[in-house]
Amino acid sequence: MGEDNQPKHRQQARDLKRRAARRAPFERVLIVCEGEKTEPHYIQEIRRDFRLNTANVHVRPGALGTAPLQVVEYAEQLFRYGDREKGIEPRTFDRVFAVFDRDDHDSYHAALAKADALDGKLKNDTECRVSFRAIASVPCFEVWLLLHFEDVLAPISRDEVYERLKVYMHGYEKGQQGHWTATKERFDVAVQRAQARVRLTTAYDGNETYTAMHELVELLMHLQD
Repeated sequence: MGEDNQPKHRQQARDLKRRAARRAPFERVLIVCEGEKTEPHYIQEIRRDFRLNTANVHVRPGALGTAPLQVVEYAEQLFRYGDREKGIEPRTFDRVFAVFDRDDHDSYHAALAKADALDGKLKNDTECRVSFRAIASVPCFEVWLLLHFEDVLAPISRDEVYERLKVYMHGYEKGQQGHWTATKERFDVAVQRAQARVRLTTAYDGNETYTAMHELVELLMHLQD
């Protein structure tokens, strides 16, 4: 009997088995971003550079809206229920990340709190507890890129971040590709600067310059180790 005539549940089981076989033997990561292009492009570049299996690392823009709380809620939704059209099965991740900016979002602190509440509370398909992390940047993702070129010690506006960044990355525009390639040689310096900020403030402050992007990038770089 042809495969198409098999009972639906048997066909789905075979599909799941095929997808599982394509996964590499390292942690499965789901990353949901506030932005539709800039952050996903950057993370996808890293994934390709380190040859991370697409079955292990899924990067998606938020589909419920760009408010931080909506990003966290969509990450939780994707984890719990999956999305077969996007090739995502329910509960098939070991780590979940929600990437968003502070900006002037009213739900920023609520998003941080919800991510903290979900951390270690969800279980995946192997009954292991899942890490759920908010990767916030104050005021915006681009401050992480700027730290590759200069230290940022005082609060700074999004517009000023853009202006300073254009000095080093000529013609910089949101949504472009190539930001990882343009900055990776200065990665170690950016990590040191970001870590220095983390020692002085937290994401919850929401006013002082801050980013946790280095944590996510370092994890991806060493995911296969």
